[in-house]
Amino acid sequence: MFHRHARAACVGAATVGALVLTALQGAASAAPGGPASGTGAAAAPPAAARSAADTLAVDSVRPEVLAAMERDLGLTRAEARQRLANEAAAGATAALLRQRLAGAYAGAWVEGDASSVLTVATTRAADAAAVRASGARAAVVGHSLAELDGTKAALDRAARDARPSGVPVWYVDVKSNSVVVGAADPGEARSLITRLGRDDRARVRVVPTDEQPRPLYDIRGGDAYYMGGSGRCSVGFSVTRGTQQGFATAGHCGRAGTTTSGYNQVAQGSFHASTFPGRDTAWVATNSNWTATPYVKGAGGANVQVAGSVQQPVGASICRSGSTTGWHCGTIQQHNTSVTYPEGTISGVTRTSVCAEPGDSGGSYISGSQAQGVTSGGSGNCRSGGTTYHQPINPLLQAYGLTLTTSTGPGDPEDPEDPGPGEPGGTWSAGTVYAAGAQVTHGGATYRCLQGHQAQAGWEPPNVPALWQRV
Repeated sequence: MFHRHARAACVGAATVGALVLTALQGAASAAPGGPASGTGAAAAPPAAARSAADTLAVDSVRPEVLAAMERDLGLTRAEARQRLANEAAAGATAALLRQRLAGAYAGAWVEGDASSVLTVATTRAADAAAVRASGARAAVVGHSLAELDGTKAALDRAARDARPSGVPVWYVDVKSNSVVVGAADPGEARSLITRLGRDDRARVRVVPTDEQPRPLYDIRGGDAYYMGGSGRCSVGFSVTRGTQQGFATAGHCGRAGTTTSGYNQVAQGSFHASTFPGRDTAWVATNSNWTATPYVKGAGGANVQVAGSVQQPVGASICRSGSTTGWHCGTIQQHNTSVTYPEGTISGVTRTSVCAEPGDSGGSYISGSQAQGVTSGGSGNCRSGGTTYHQPINPLLQAYGLTLTTSTGPGDPEDPEDPGPGEPGGTWSAGTVYAAGAQVTHGGATYRCLQGHQAQAGWEPPNVPALWQRV
C-alpha cells in the first residue's frame, strides 16, 4: 500500500487452505522417507523450523480480515481463525504430496466451512494409502495435472487462432479432473474443441455460462490512482526494484509511460512496464513523494500486513479490497484459467468467487497475510454476486524483477540472529521467486521448493518446512 510520505490507496484482504491441523502439520514437516510415503519414520524438522501457520503469519491476521470472512463466508470468528490455520497446513501438505506423487499428481483442493478436509488426487491407485497417511482424502482419477495443463495449453493455442467470442472462459478444474470450457455459444465451443487432438478432446467438458467478463477499470472519479488524468484503478502491492519504489497492478490499466496520480490527485509516477492482453500485469514506478509499505488497505482504512506470497490451493478462502467496493471475500475456484475479454484473451489467471466492480482492477487479492495476485476482471457485481479473476503475483514479480514489500522483507528478518540471505552459503537467495519443484542449496544441503513464493530473510530453507523439503 502507498501513501504520500506514508501510505496510499492499496487494496486487498484475506485467507488460506485445509484439513485437520495436527495431521497436516506432521505431514508437512516429514522428511522424504516419512510416513506420507510409507517408507519409514519422519525426521524431525530443525529446532528453528516454523509451522505452516507460523510461516504464513496466521496469528497476525487483522480483525478486519476476520470480519470480512465472517460476513462473506458465513463463518464465526473462531471458524475464520481455524480456517486460516487449516488452510496454511493443507497447502504445505498438498505441496509435499505433489513432489512425492510426481507425474501421477492430479491436483488438490480443500472443502468444508473451516477448510477441514483436504483432498489430493492421483492417477495411481497405489498412492492412495500414502495420501491418507498424510491426513488427506485420496481421489484416484484418470488424468494427471500435467495432462490437464497440456490440454489447457492446447486450448490456449487454438483460441489464439479462432478468437472465439462465444467462449469467454476455460480452466483446469481439478475437482472434476477435466478442462472446463464455459460456453455462451455451444456451437462455437464445439468448433474450438475440434481443433484439439483426440486425447485432449477426451479431457474437455463443456458447461453453459452467461459470464461476460470485462476488465474492471472505470472512467468515473473516485479514489485510488488515476491513469493519464482519466481512468481509475486500484493499487495492488508495494514493490521495489533496487532502490526504485512502486506498486504492482493490472496491465489493462495503462501502457508503459502512462502517468499516474494518487488517490489524492497528487502526481505519483508512471507505468514502467505493462502487458495486456496475453497476461494482465504491470508495475508503476513512483516518485520520491510516495513510500512503499507492507500493507494493503483494509476495512475502515485499517492496515493489513503483507508477510509473503505463498500461493494457496483450490478451495482456500481469499479476500480482495478495491477502491470501488472495499473488502469482499470468497474462495479460490480454479488456478490456470484463461478468460476472454473484448480486448483479447488472458491466460494463467486464477478464478475466484469474490465479487468486484469497475475501478477495483489492479487491487490486491490476499489470503491471510499472503499476497495472491492483482485484480484483472470478472462478471457480475457486489450486489448480486459475481466471478472474478486475478493475475498471480509471483509470476508478475518474476517477469519484472520486482521484490514484494513485506513486513519481514529481504534484509529485515524477524529474528536478528537469523542468518542473512547470503549465509551460510549456497544458491538460495532472498528476493528470488521460486516455483514449486525448484531446487537450491543452503548450508551444504539441497532443498526442493514445495510451494511457489518469493524468498525473504527468515525463510531460509531449514527454517520453513512448509516451503522447502530437504532432498
